[in-house]
Amino acid sequence: MKRRIKEKITGFRTKDGAGVSLVRVLGHNTVESFDPILMLDSFDSRNPEEYIAGFPLHPHRGIETVSLISTGNMVHRDSLGNQDAISDGEVQWMTAGSGILHEEMLPASDRLLGVQLWLNMPAKDKMAPPEYHSIKRDEIEEIPIEGGTLRLISGEYKGHKGFSGKYLPLDYYHILLEANQGLTLEMEMDKSVMVFLLLGDARVAGEVVKEKTAVKLTPGTSLDIESLDEDIQILFISSDMLKEPVAWGGPIVMNTREELLFAFRELREGTFLKEEVHY
Repeated sequence: MKRRIKEKITGFRTKDGAGVSLVRVLGHNTVESFDPILMLDSFDSRNPEEYIAGFPLHPHRGIETVSLISTGNMVHRDSLGNQDAISDGEVQWMTAGSGILHEEMLPASDRLLGVQLWLNMPAKDKMAPPEYHSIKRDEIEEIPIEGGTLRLISGEYKGHKGFSGKYLPLDYYHILLEANQGLTLEMEMDKSVMVFLLLGDARVAGEVVKEKTAVKLTPGTSLDIESLDEDIQILFISSDMLKEPVAWGGPIVMNTREELLFAFRELREGTFLKEEVHY
C-alpha cells in the first residue's frame, strides 16, 4: 500500500539562540500531526555572520535533540562535561532527559547546511539521565541505492543497522539522490513517517515538494521519491507516535502544565540539574 501526502509544511525564516538565522519548519502548531517530532529547524547559509553567534548555554528537559550537519561545523559543550565537534555529514544526539545545560556553536564555513530535530521523550522516560553521543562519518554506513546513496544515521535499512536511541525507535536516513532518479522505500504500515527536503525539490508520493518543506505521510508500506532536474538531499524519518499530552515551554517539554511550571521553578532555584555538573 503506497503512502500519500497528508500534510505539507514549508518553513519560515526566523532567528534563535544569539541571533542565528534559520528556517523553522516544525513547531508548536505541528506537534500532534508530526508526533513524535516536536521541532525541525533547518540551517542553510553561506554568510557566517548569520550564524556564528550560535546557541549559548541553555537548558533542556524532556526531549532528545538530533543535529545533522550536511556541510559545515557544530561544536557542543554541556553540563555533563562533554565537549565535541562535528562536521560534514556528522550527527550529534543529545538526550536531555531530566535536565542538561548545553551550548552549540557554529564556526564559520563555506556553507552551513543541516537540520536539528527535537524528538519527544515518552512520559515514563522524561526524567531519565541525560546523555550525549556523536555519530561520526565512519560510523554512518553509506549504502548504494539506484541513482544515489542512503546514509543510515539511525535505525535499520534492509538489514543494515545504524545508531540506536534508547527511548524511541527512529529510522533516520540522509538520502542523496542524483537528478532524474527514483527510489521506493519500504516500511511498516503504521509507523509515523515524514520526509524533509533539505536541498532541492522532489516528487514525493506523486506530488512535487519544494525545498525546505516537511511532509507527513499517510499509513502505508512503501513510499515513492523522485528527484527532478537537480541533485537532491532528502531526509526520511520514521518513528512511533506517542499520542501523549504535550506541555511545551521554550526549551522544556513535559506532559502537564504542572510539570512544566515545576521545571521552571527548579531552574530558578538552582535544582534543575540532577547529575553532577562538569562544566
